[in-house]
Amino acid sequence: MRTNSASYKEMLKKRPLNVQALWGNEEVGLVSGRDIVRAFREANAIILAANARNPLTVKGVFRAAKKLNAAVFIEIAKSESTYCAGNFDNLPEYAVKTSSELGHGVIFGLHVDHYAIKSEADLFKAVSHIPSVIQKGWTSVAIDASHLPDWENLCNTRDVAMHIPAYLGLEVEVGEIKGPGELTTVEEAKFFIGGLNAWGIFPDLLAISNGSLHGTYDTGQQEGIDLDRTLEIAQAIRPYGVSIAQHGISGTPIEKVAKFAKYGINKGNVATLFQNIVFGIKMDPDTGNAITEKGSYVKEPHRGVSEETWKKIVEWCDAQGYSRKDGNYKKSNLPMGKYIMNESPEIIGRIIDETEEWATRFIKAFNAENSAEKVLEVISRRQDYNGAPEQAILGARANYNKETAPDLSKKDNKDYSD
Repeated sequence: MRTNSASYKEMLKKRPLNVQALWGNEEVGLVSGRDIVRAFREANAIILAANARNPLTVKGVFRAAKKLNAAVFIEIAKSESTYCAGNFDNLPEYAVKTSSELGHGVIFGLHVDHYAIKSEADLFKAVSHIPSVIQKGWTSVAIDASHLPDWENLCNTRDVAMHIPAYLGLEVEVGEIKGPGELTTVEEAKFFIGGLNAWGIFPDLLAISNGSLHGTYDTGQQEGIDLDRTLEIAQAIRPYGVSIAQHGISGTPIEKVAKFAKYGINKGNVATLFQNIVFGIKMDPDTGNAITEKGSYVKEPHRGVSEETWKKIVEWCDAQGYSRKDGNYKKSNLPMGKYIMNESPEIIGRIIDETEEWATRFIKAFNAENSAEKVLEVISRRQDYNGAPEQAILGARANYNKETAPDLSKKDNKDYSD
């Protein structure tokens, strides 16, 4: 993307106010998540949303995005922000710095992934914490109250959303994402999105339980994304201006990923795969799923961190009582972050190179090449920075209450938020 083009200069003037307040003099292409989702919906494409558990992921993804002129999301979940080297505080500055190093021209959003609301205490914290996160430059938020019964999910999501500027991106969730089995129903999705709409809350994206799983698929465990159910839900919520955010893509064959846009999916989250690249864990070349041998992850010497750092990771995880194929290896990202960021230029280079290679594969499979131009086109249609949606309210609030809630979900009190 040429930073001296008229469309790019116009975009700079129409960036969200929080971005302009922080980086008004920077030519950084940090835009609202709403603009990106709108553009991708019109283009029938999927946004690569990369969870940057380590900041090095940002560099690799941005290099791929600039090379292919694609818009992307950099994201981190609320829970990840507590145990990863990439967090709500440092990723905005790191992303802007990386964009500058590349000469700017990358079009991207910063997305708060899975901001979990599981109690009244979470609700009270969210209405004060999320605005403070937005002040750091985040341009899209995913509210996740899916752990709660359907009526409580609707109410909590509504109340938190009212504290997020309407011109920023908004993702919501119904049905916890926990692998094959129980699926979000069309009835649940319509109740949830219809209820939000009745209160004047207009999400861009809905995350659903459609068979995906966060993290690594274990030996013999099959990826089970139900695309037929996904399409049914996508069609049901389309009148509300909402499409599907697909979580848990790590471990999914690229040829299946390439079909997602046909099923109403416009955002694809990839987290564990990029972590596997940083660690240098042996991966399936088609899915990015970690390959375990004899009950253990396998570190490949020519990939990822140095053998010395990998030894520290294993020792730390052993001390926590994790098995050597435990998904909780993700929690080593914070204590090991300083060692990873201080690796030799050669080690850091190979991590960034492999990240770029995989990001390139996803962007191409997602039909997202040249999507940056489409985002600028969407932004050019309005008068100023405010991209709040012109969405009609389609139903009465009285139709959405505790008595009419489907409440079909079976809660098991486990945490599926990342």
